[in-house]
Amino acid sequence: MPHLSPPVVRFLSTESGGAVLLLVATAAALVWANLPGGTYAAFWGTSAGVVLGDGGLVMDLGHWVNDALMAVFFCTVGLEISREVTVGHLRSPRAVVVPALGALGGLLVPALVFFAFTAGTPGAAGWGVPISTDTAFLVGVLALFGPRCPDQLRLFLLTLAIVDDIGAVLVMAVFYSHGVSVPALLVAGGLFAVLVGLRLAGEWRLTPYVLVGLALWGAVLASGVHATLAGVLVGLVVPATAVEPEQRDRVRAFGRALLERADPTRARLATSAVRAAVPANDRLQDALHPLSAYLVVPVFGLANAGVVLSGDVLAAAATSSLTWGVLVALVVGKALGISLFAGLALRGGLGDLPGRVRYGHLVGGAFMAGIGFTIALFITDLAFEDPALQAEAKIGVLAGSLLAAVLGAVVLRVLGERLPLCSPDLDDDGGLPALPSGAWTDPTRPPAA
Repeated sequence: MPHLSPPVVRFLSTESGGAVLLLVATAAALVWANLPGGTYAAFWGTSAGVVLGDGGLVMDLGHWVNDALMAVFFCTVGLEISREVTVGHLRSPRAVVVPALGALGGLLVPALVFFAFTAGTPGAAGWGVPISTDTAFLVGVLALFGPRCPDQLRLFLLTLAIVDDIGAVLVMAVFYSHGVSVPALLVAGGLFAVLVGLRLAGEWRLTPYVLVGLALWGAVLASGVHATLAGVLVGLVVPATAVEPEQRDRVRAFGRALLERADPTRARLATSAVRAAVPANDRLQDALHPLSAYLVVPVFGLANAGVVLSGDVLAAAATSSLTWGVLVALVVGKALGISLFAGLALRGGLGDLPGRVRYGHLVGGAFMAGIGFTIALFITDLAFEDPALQAEAKIGVLAGSLLAAVLGAVVLRVLGERLPLCSPDLDDDGGLPALPSGAWTDPTRPPAA
């Protein structure tokens, strides 16, 4: 098993750094929301927009964050999915089948656990709240409190989180969109076809994708489907395939020409050749991912994590089937679903765990996957209009995510001492033999040579 590729390392390091800011923003939101005067709700309820004559687009600041800024976040999700499926770890069926089935269990079982608590109540509409894993917090907590040298475990959990994100985005698009406008949806479909046409035509410049993507966002917003879906679609379409070798030859040719005589035309051609030599997906992710991790997601946490924690609210949450349904679904449902479905895949010989990862590590990671923060809060606002239900669900998300992080970190720290994920016996390129599909029930059994 090779070392993690540079794009994956950059992705993980950025997510880890962003998780710290998200945690700070969440704490700030809770403090701000509980200050006297109601300034938190008043600020995010302030209207802002652009008006031209009788037309324009005006939303409150909270919706600008959730509908517009979060489209950037979901675009980075789409870009990472596209890159991993095209040239990354998700190309290998045996590498992806175990985390993919684990993610499926992590989507289905929490929803069933949630329904067991909320069936027949108004809170049942929030069944999508506990199904998603927060990739930023997952990677950040794993980096801070996980076992030593957890690269292969991080790769496994990143694959699981990517598949999890696909499921969560589909749930939002299908079950949490209301009042769909068919004409606007047809326009959105046409614009998406244009994006596909750009990809098929081999367009390497980012500007056409960005311009059409902005128009697609407006059409999706007008259609009634949640506008963040446009970000995912753009991310999935932007090409991630490696460029042709001839393009690198052009870089050398234009570079030599520029060295021979430096002028604006030759500099422009050399610059274009260099950009074209890097896949459009990588260039767009390089631009958007830091913006998403360090600005968009923390601002989202600041705008959505503010819950008034008065005695009455906490008392209502303590006896709320909605709060307990979210909490137990995140902590127990996620761990049970991921462990069970991944275990069945391993038992059936459908795939392998990477490197020195053992089933015990997987269980610890499954607990940690119960950190369902960003998308969980996002779906909470989509599922409920009643502020009381929103508060109860958010308290469940915050408490469940915290408990899942602590349990996952403890399990992985203990296993990290007993079952290290790295060893001085690594070969020169960091390769390690894969765990045999039948060995998962015995975590002390060494991998096959």
